[in-house]
Amino acid sequence: MFTTETQLRVRYAETDQMGVVYHSNYFPYFESARAESIRQLGFTYADMEKMGVIMPVIEVQCRYIRPALYDDLLTVKVILKELPVHHKIEFHHEVLNEKEELLATARIILYFMEAKTMKRITMPEPLLKKLQPYFS
Repeated sequence: MFTTETQLRVRYAETDQMGVVYHSNYFPYFESARAESIRQLGFTYADMEKMGVIMPVIEVQCRYIRPALYDDLLTVKVILKELPVHHKIEFHHEVLNEKEELLATARIILYFMEAKTMKRITMPEPLLKKLQPYFS
């Protein structure tokens, strides 16, 4: 299993009139945490694009448990429970506040696709090699 954590502070513009993070603002949190998890493996989305690979989001499920509030320091966990063997990669996310209370969970599926043809492909070999040790 591969797990990373990214911390983000809730900005005022991300909240509603009650000081609660607006539901759609969780998706940029998830995106930032995914990008950082890939970075921790030594890659960036830009590197993937240079290899001719894009990773569109094709499915999102999110469950809101408790509110995140203005100025909260959030920890966004990214968890890969399985090593991707086909064209899709499934990220699990958990958002926690400073009290370590679970605020939200998400399951987000992306596809590996060849940028030129928009056809599904398997995970690029360099990324696969970086992930394999976490699943042995």
